[in-house]
Amino acid sequence: MDMETVDTVIQVNDDEMISLLKSMIQHKSYSGEEGKLSLFMADYLRNMGLEVEMQEVVPGRYNIIGVLKGTGGGESVMYNGHIDTNPIGLGWTVDPLAGYVDDECIYGIGVSNMKASDSAFVAAVKAIVDSGVRLKGDIIVGLVIGELQGGIGTIHMLESGINADWFINGEPTDLSLMTLHAGACEIAIHVYGVSRHLSKAEQGVNAIEQAKKVMDGLASLQFSGATKPQYAGLNRYNIGVIRGGLGDEYHEWRIPQLPDKCTLKVALRFAPSQTAESIVADVQNLLDRLHVEDPEFKAEIELLNGPGYPVMGSFEIDENEAVVQVMRAAHERITGAKPRVGDVAPYKFYGTDAAHLQKAGIKGVIYGCGGKYNTMPDERVELKDLKTCARVYAASIVEICNCEKTRP
Repeated sequence: MDMETVDTVIQVNDDEMISLLKSMIQHKSYSGEEGKLSLFMADYLRNMGLEVEMQEVVPGRYNIIGVLKGTGGGESVMYNGHIDTNPIGLGWTVDPLAGYVDDECIYGIGVSNMKASDSAFVAAVKAIVDSGVRLKGDIIVGLVIGELQGGIGTIHMLESGINADWFINGEPTDLSLMTLHAGACEIAIHVYGVSRHLSKAEQGVNAIEQAKKVMDGLASLQFSGATKPQYAGLNRYNIGVIRGGLGDEYHEWRIPQLPDKCTLKVALRFAPSQTAESIVADVQNLLDRLHVEDPEFKAEIELLNGPGYPVMGSFEIDENEAVVQVMRAAHERITGAKPRVGDVAPYKFYGTDAAHLQKAGIKGVIYGCGGKYNTMPDERVELKDLKTCARVYAASIVEICNCEKTRP
């Protein structure tokens, strides 16, 4: 079947897709609270005719793995998308859990990151099922928990033996094909002072003022190990939390005392030629230099990532790989325009589960709807992009799964 015929025969039901997405939004699913949405999606995929496996990653939190078996001999494709969301912040003008739809957009917490892409892929698979078209390769729908905790759901899925020839990750790239993004880790920098009453401030060291030296140093720090210009372009940091006060409890009620501890929590981004260890070492070198300049400066680094919150590695795939070319062609055919491909900003600063999938030996690409209104009040996705995404997914699935299998 040629691809133009596929586009005609396999018809995505937009009303069903939007209805599914509204229901997904209405199931609140902060990281740690995905259970009810997992159960809902398991039932939905079963009703579509997929084989469904529920993986309890931690008590009450389930990955949902749906499989549509092929006839055999074709390449398999896995969709990877998380169902956990950021918390609701201030500034919303619509109910973030209602799934409100107007003429242009659908609104809700997590709709961009990344329930819209999840619903688009499910709708694409349902369109294939409803068409009666049988594919050679398997389709795997991997809806995972805990991506915002470093990808604990995807790591569990991979360790359980779920695998595929190719993957599509649906992070919100505004329909760009992202083939390179940064790795992500987080640290705490604890800066220490010496407390005295303000009447004897000359005898003390203000930890908050010392921490400002760290902030100034980070602003000019050049991370080592970027072997390509585009790799250097992936380096970025953000100071997300500052807390200072007295003692390890950061007592705040005794303001006349000089604070003796100030902690900066910092998110770091690194390139494929760098590691979490190498950029943390760069930060440590900064702290060492500050101590040499001022012997009263004392600080230490704590890596915040660990077993319950893994480091997310960087991701890179050659733009000439088959999955990239298939999706590029599908996007061009469906939209009449070329997609952006490569290390596309601002998405290249994401941390994604694609790195875990690649580390497990699966090649793939990141392509999803949403992005421009992500992680902000009135988070939303344009309906036209949602519909395009589902159609690109459907066309790409058919072409990939009908390719002759080339690997054992």
